[in-house]
Amino acid sequence: MANKNLNKAKEAKKDEFYTQLEDINNELRHYREHFRGKTVLCNCDDPRVSNFFTYFAYNFEFLGLKKLITTCYKNQNIDLFSQNKSEQAVYLVYEGDKNGDHIPNAEEIGVKPLKGDGDFRSKECIELLKEADIVVTNPPFSLFREYVAQLMEYEKKFLIIGHQNAIKYKEIFPLIKENRLWLGYGFKGGAGHFISHYEDKATAGDHREGMIRVSGVTWFTNLEIKKRHEDIILYKHYTPEEYPKYENYDAIDVAKTEYIPLDYDGLMGVPITFMDKYNPEQFEIIGNTCDTDWIRSAGFKPMGQATIDNLRKQGNKAHVTANMNSPYILRNGLVSLPYARIIIRKIKK
Repeated sequence: MANKNLNKAKEAKKDEFYTQLEDINNELRHYREHFRGKTVLCNCDDPRVSNFFTYFAYNFEFLGLKKLITTCYKNQNIDLFSQNKSEQAVYLVYEGDKNGDHIPNAEEIGVKPLKGDGDFRSKECIELLKEADIVVTNPPFSLFREYVAQLMEYEKKFLIIGHQNAIKYKEIFPLIKENRLWLGYGFKGGAGHFISHYEDKATAGDHREGMIRVSGVTWFTNLEIKKRHEDIILYKHYTPEEYPKYENYDAIDVAKTEYIPLDYDGLMGVPITFMDKYNPEQFEIIGNTCDTDWIRSAGFKPMGQATIDNLRKQGNKAHVTANMNSPYILRNGLVSLPYARIIIRKIKK
């Protein structure tokens, strides 16, 4: 149900999901060595209430930062939800403790006006981006493609929050395939609670007042971490019965990442959650079945009318056509359509 709220927010271009300090700390603790002597930019936050600013300001000396810069979009009021009504915004600069109390005080933080609204795409915000070594923030989910493209254009290191569905985007997936972007350590249980004024539909056991639960959120980064060099422990053996082949492509279907067979060297289709465990030294990424251009070029054969008729007899009302190339499985006369798959192959060592 929380994902419905997320979709509504995206449709309305409203992305005011404020990240908890606990979640920031849980992820950032794995990256300490990257920050010494660096300038950090948080360019999608209200710096006076953002937990990203709080984390870096209070850990400034611990991390050995050079400078912290945070910008604010259309807001000059100390209000958690700005409504984006002010056409001018501000940015804050913090360069560490000056009075010896090891606390970021107001007189130590430079508050400077921006000429425009603080949009990360504006010329003045791009100038701040150029100054930064590492960007850390929770960007608007509706602008995720554009946001990442800018980071790549200016060759920035980053650690940002996004939805795992972004893995499938045609602008994002090639970056993952080319090892220019990967997933961080992530949120516990694959879901995050964000401070938000949207109504939360989470179950009673997972409801938190004043927050919205969003499933499938994760961290995206290009900072090196130990996790991406750890092999997935494989323990299952291949059998044709447990790992059916797609009817229209020479690859087997693997229902869960943990079920990847240890003794199969051909192509395999795995869920997108595989990316959370992906080690580029263990597996090669071949493609993504949500990319219609790729599945055509890769040789996925069209389903054909007989397959469509079979699906209809089974009561499947999904919008599929005879010329679609999506992978499908035929077992005991029944057709099944696996959800989005990443096609991978084991690297021989």
